Amino acid sequence: MAYSNEVRDSFSKELDGIREAGLFKEERWIKSPQAADIEVEFPAGAEGKKVINFCANNYLGLSNHPDVVEAARIGLGTRGYGLSSVRFICGTQDIHGHLEHRLTEFLGTEDTLLFPSCMDANAGVFEAILGDQDIMIADRLVHASIVDGMRLCKAMRDTYKHSNMEHLEEKLQDHQDKRIRLIITDGVFSMDGDLAKLDEIVALAEKYDAMVFVDDSHASGFIGKTGRGTHEHCGVLSQIDIITTTLGKALGGASGGCVSGRKELVELCRQRARPYLFSNTVAPVIVSGAIKVLDLVSATTERRDKLEWNTKFWRDGLVKMGLDIKAGDSPIVPVMLYNAKLAQDMARDLYEEGIYVVGFFFPVVAKGQARIRTQLSAAHDQHHLEKGLEAFAKVADKYGILGKSKKEIKEMYGL
Repeated sequence: MAYSNEVRDSFSKELDGIREAGLFKEERWIKSPQAADIEVEFPAGAEGKKVINFCANNYLGLSNHPDVVEAARIGLGTRGYGLSSVRFICGTQDIHGHLEHRLTEFLGTEDTLLFPSCMDANAGVFEAILGDQDIMIADRLVHASIVDGMRLCKAMRDTYKHSNMEHLEEKLQDHQDKRIRLIITDGVFSMDGDLAKLDEIVALAEKYDAMVFVDDSHASGFIGKTGRGTHEHCGVLSQIDIITTTLGKALGGASGGCVSGRKELVELCRQRARPYLFSNTVAPVIVSGAIKVLDLVSATTERRDKLEWNTKFWRDGLVKMGLDIKAGDSPIVPVMLYNAKLAQDMARDLYEEGIYVVGFFFPVVAKGQARIRTQLSAAHDQHHLEKGLEAFAKVADKYGILGKSKKEIKEMYGL
C-alpha cells in the first residue's frame, strides 16, 4: 500500500518535531455554550474546569443569547434542518433572501449574497470578478483566506506594506496600465487589532481610479457609531465596492458569510463564484438566528457600548501592569511575547488560573512575533476583567516579563 510504515514514520517524525519545538496545537473541548464563563475539558478526557473565556470572537455576547437561540429553534421548526442542495438548484429559501436584504441595509451597500462562510466568500469573489488583465494590491497582513482567494484568481498580484499609504500610492502609480486595480485590506486586522485607514484608502482609490475590497469580519456589528463596521468608523459608508464579512463572530457566532457591495459585482459572484455554486447553502437555523441578531444590534448600541468600555478597561489594566500590547481601540488585544514556547507556557499557566487564552505563533503570525491574543466581549462583566488582569499579572511575573520592553524580552529568550 502507498501509505507504508516508512511514509507513516516520516509524518510521525514531523509531528514530533512540532511538539519538541513547543509549537504543537492542542484543542480544548468546551462542554458548555459559548459565553464569558465556560466549562472546558483540557486535555481531552480530563475533568472539566470552569474558566473565563478571553479568546472568542463572541464580541457582542450573542452566541448564546436566548432570543437568538429561540429564533434558531423557530427556524428549525418552520424551515427544517438543512437544504441538501446548493443555492442555485434548490437550496434557496425565502429567509435567505430576507437575510441578504437585511445585511444590505445594515452594511449600507447595494446587494448581498450569502456564502457558507466568509472564507468561502473570500475564496470565490476575486476569481468571479477579475481577469488576467487586472491587478490585486493587498495589504501584507490580510487574512489567510484572502491570500488563498487571491491565489485562485488569474489576476496579477502585488502587495503594499501594512497600512502604509505612501507605499500603496506607489503601487497604484505602478499599475495604471492595468484594466482594473483592486485594493484589498482587512477592516480590522485579526492578529494585531488595528484598523485599516479606509478613509485614506478610498481617497487613493478615487485618485487612481481603483476599487476597494474590505474583509470586515472582525468589525461587523460593533465597530463604528452604530456597529456597521470599519467603513462607518472611517466615514466611508457606501464608498466601499466589495465587503466580505461573517456571521460567525459578533453577528451570532455560528457560521455563514457574505459578499456585499456593488450590485453588478454581487451578481457576478452569484453567477460565477465556485464556493457559492458548489457548496450547500447556509442552514435555516443559522439564517433565522442571524436575522434576530440584526434585530438586536439595530435596536440599540448597548452591547457595542459595553464592549467599548470593557476594551478600554482591559487595555489600560494590561499597560499599567507593564505588559507589551499592540496599541489600538479594538477588542482584539494582543499581549506580545515574541517567543512561541513562552506563549504556549503562559497560556497553560493562565488556564490553571481559570483564564482561557491561546498562544499564537508561526505560521499564524510571523516568526518572532508570538503572542497571546486576548479578545473582549460584551458578555464580560467587570469582575471577569479584574480576575483576568490579576491572573495575567501573576503569570507574567512568574516569567519575569512585567515591565520588560520588546528588546528585553527578546534578549531573555535569545531572539
